[in-house]
Amino acid sequence: MSEPHSHSHLWPGVPLALGSAALFGATPPLSKLLLNGVNPFMLAGLLYLGAGLGLALYRLLRGRQAAAGEAQLTAGDIPWLALAIGMGGIIAPVLLMFGLTLNTASSSALLLNLEGLATMVIAWLVYRENVDRRLLFGAFAILAGAVLLSWQGEGVAFNRGALLVAGACLAWGIDNNFTRRISATDPVVIAMLKGLVAGVVNVGLALAGGALFPPGSVIAATAAVGFFGIGVSLVMFIVALRHLGTARTGAYYSLAPFIGALLAIAILGDAVTLKLAAAGLLMGVGLWLHLSERHEHEHDHEELEHEHSHVHDEHHQHHHDGPVSEPHSHWHRHAPMRHRHPHYPDLHHRHGHG
Repeated sequence: MSEPHSHSHLWPGVPLALGSAALFGATPPLSKLLLNGVNPFMLAGLLYLGAGLGLALYRLLRGRQAAAGEAQLTAGDIPWLALAIGMGGIIAPVLLMFGLTLNTASSSALLLNLEGLATMVIAWLVYRENVDRRLLFGAFAILAGAVLLSWQGEGVAFNRGALLVAGACLAWGIDNNFTRRISATDPVVIAMLKGLVAGVVNVGLALAGGALFPPGSVIAATAAVGFFGIGVSLVMFIVALRHLGTARTGAYYSLAPFIGALLAIAILGDAVTLKLAAAGLLMGVGLWLHLSERHEHEHDHEELEHEHSHVHDEHHQHHHDGPVSEPHSHWHRHAPMRHRHPHYPDLHHRHGHG
């Protein structure tokens, strides 16, 4: 049975993933303006605290309206959330900061591209997300562009610092895949908790190392950058996970360094280089391969009961006692069905492929 699909399979996952990458990509050049005289641990902590506190304020102001539109965390989600926060908010930043002290900046910049690779490999090998040659070529074209952009004329130094940076990337890759497990729940709450924990940890490390808080104006500016560049970006990333799966979201997110480089040209007056143009070409090819992907086949939906934010589309045909607003969230049942349409490995299409 084939049914008309109410919207493009690219919407809203792809714009959300690209928007997340754009906001995160804007963070380094803006942070560079703030870094003078500020301890790196302190800056990282204030960025994450800005994200966590800003989202907490947003959640408080939205109140019941926010709770009604999104599924809330349950006891079963807490272990996955704790693992994600532990990996991405505590272990990864600490490994990275210690790795940076033992490794060259150019080598570390190259190694940081391993996060996207780790995210995709774990999604493909552990969680069995579907991948074909087109997606592989696209992902590696984007990663190759990011590597080229990070290249400083030196290779990767294989030392303890490099291992620590690589370990941080692996921890972030695990974090991204754990976050996918709870991506059906309120993304603002997930991002808020991540921001608060990572912020407290990094500020604590900075204070333990003898750093001081910067002036109030710098704290306010850093918090604002953190709210948008980390907090809002992470909310968009989590919602994109729902619609695209982890591998594809991670691939789009790998565009962040290129976006950051373009903003550095506009904000800091950096030069346009041949390397930037070549990296942009590689990333453009990868982006086109992903955007033109059309994964479509006849597939079965088994009976399923779960809760998440949804509208009444072809996958959500159920009744309510009285009028409701959309999107809304409640526990609902999916009857078995078989149909054909373009799709990604989203919440309702996590099936195997022969």
